[in-house]
Amino acid sequence: MRTEDRERAAAKLRVEELRDQINYHAYRYYVLDDPEISDAEYDELVRELRELEERYPELVTPDSPTQRVGVTPADLFAPVEHRAPMLSLDNAFSPEELKAWATRVEKALGEPVTYACELKIDGVAVALTYEHGRLVRGATRGDGRVGEDITANVRTVRTVPPRLLVKDPPAVLEVRGEIYLPVRAFEELNEELTAAGGRPFANPRNAAAGSLRQKDPKVTASRPLALWVHSFGYAEGIEFASHSGFLAWCREAGLPVPPTSETRPDLDGVLDYVGYWQEHRHDVDWEIDGVVVKVDSIAQQRELGATSHAPRWAIAYKFPPEERTTLLRRIDVHTGRTGKVTPFAVLEPVVVGGVTVTYATLHNEDEVRRKDVREGDTVIVRRAGDVIPEIVGPVLSKRPKGAKPWRFPETCPSCGTRLVRPEGEADWRCPNTACPSRNVEWLFSFASRGAMDIEGLGYMTVLQLLERGLVKDPGDIYRLTAEDLAGLEGFAEKSVANLLEAIERSKDRPLWRLLVGLNIRHVGEHVAQVLARAFGSIDALARASVEEIDAVPEIGPAIARSVYEWFHDPANLALLEKLRAAGVRMAEEAPAGPVEEGPLAGKTVVLTGTLPSLSREEATRLAQEAGARVASSVSRKTDFVVAGENPGSKLAKALELGVEVIDEEEFLRRIGRR
Repeated sequence: MRTEDRERAAAKLRVEELRDQINYHAYRYYVLDDPEISDAEYDELVRELRELEERYPELVTPDSPTQRVGVTPADLFAPVEHRAPMLSLDNAFSPEELKAWATRVEKALGEPVTYACELKIDGVAVALTYEHGRLVRGATRGDGRVGEDITANVRTVRTVPPRLLVKDPPAVLEVRGEIYLPVRAFEELNEELTAAGGRPFANPRNAAAGSLRQKDPKVTASRPLALWVHSFGYAEGIEFASHSGFLAWCREAGLPVPPTSETRPDLDGVLDYVGYWQEHRHDVDWEIDGVVVKVDSIAQQRELGATSHAPRWAIAYKFPPEERTTLLRRIDVHTGRTGKVTPFAVLEPVVVGGVTVTYATLHNEDEVRRKDVREGDTVIVRRAGDVIPEIVGPVLSKRPKGAKPWRFPETCPSCGTRLVRPEGEADWRCPNTACPSRNVEWLFSFASRGAMDIEGLGYMTVLQLLERGLVKDPGDIYRLTAEDLAGLEGFAEKSVANLLEAIERSKDRPLWRLLVGLNIRHVGEHVAQVLARAFGSIDALARASVEEIDAVPEIGPAIARSVYEWFHDPANLALLEKLRAAGVRMAEEAPAGPVEEGPLAGKTVVLTGTLPSLSREEATRLAQEAGARVASSVSRKTDFVVAGENPGSKLAKALELGVEVIDEEEFLRRIGRR
């Protein structure tokens, strides 16, 4: 054998040895947090491996530790069909609901049940596939059946082993888990982004998702992401008797498994586990929003089976909204597009449920008085439904001496007009229709995605147009010229052309969008759609009496009176003529009236949460085209609820009332799209 060949053969052996050593020590460091060698010694191993691979490029393999920074794949985020569906989980929001689930499980099985309990990790769900012990694919959950190929980025996550540390790995093994960003790392990342002039992430989950779905894997590699494995997906060549046995095998194979996962012999043990972690949810360095409870026996899991969207043998117990205390610096008010003046709290920034909260609504004067919150108070802040920040109340024991009850201002903070509070209403209002704050909010709302959807006409652009006197109401938007826009800050030839094109496209929006944009009190998206279907045109609605409007299903007296008065205000009629002259569509293309036929004719549907592939607007349109009425809240008259991720209180209400809950896949099947 030639010297060159002998050296290449020796290099191949050394490369394999180095990779095994590096993977082992990476596991000790990143997963067990118990390193056996110093950072310098570890770096030396990596340096030697990199030098050998540079000298012999043919020895480089995709799962080498040196390839964790990755290269951009040619087919970025290609679709991946999961070998077994990644189903969602049903939720329990109270101990009673958890007990009811366990009772159903134990009754169906007719024998004792051992439960596996895990913390519900608030990260990005992934499926990792190993073939003969080597990582070959990483995929997102997607819609549960088809996800996105993020293999190149997953390889950069330090706690994802490129090889399983077992002597005889199965031919195929798919494990499921969550990739997350540790809380401390999230805070450091946001500090770096802010210092560099970038936009910080809202919470660790968003940061993890944004980091994982980068076009350049080098960016993903620069973020300290981590993995916890929590579920079995698919296997060939190996079987497990229990979920806890599967997790134990994963630990032995070098896959990171949370040390907080435990088995409990009965429901009382499960409730103890839930209670402990509800009180100690911040003892771990990753965000959690509940506990996942599973039947431990695989045989029992198979006997229980699954529905179309969730296994019957598992449930997610969601923790109640998280609360924190912080300083209420001051109370300000803001005048909105309808003239409503809303008080809000300016807070010392505080992280609640993984999101930094600086402002919280106080709703109205009566609510401030009821809660008796004062400037300088230490207050309890809660994210209701883990979404909307609200102030629960003050911590009276910490109230500073001399703190005075807050008084609502007598004049509008924007225009100085004296505020009015109509009899029987909770809100103060600015009656000045020319109020600068009202106009800014109105024009911004008119151009928003929920109304006329004029891309490029954002808040700062609206401010510039108002300050230069180029617009006073939405009708003026359609009179803007290239010369007008060219003088605005940040507008070049291309952006001017884009905005003018967006304005032109908006002229042909559906009638309901125009009704939303007209700023009629009580008329949001749903009411606007009801009115558009009932009357079919602006002219028909303008001619209608209060009684005729009130006669429309779902339109009550207050809405009817508000709509009637809006269409009998001379200033509003002048605006309509300005819009008509500009070519804005004033009537529906299809005949007015409800859809009488369709697979969902006569059904009442409620949408909640984030759906995998449909936006809320798209799902609403599809449901209505199928003949359904889309309601904004759940009642006993609701036929079914379509639930996505983070569904909130609507799902809890549906479960309480026994209303059927389905996922997006089932919804699409029912309307004939699957």
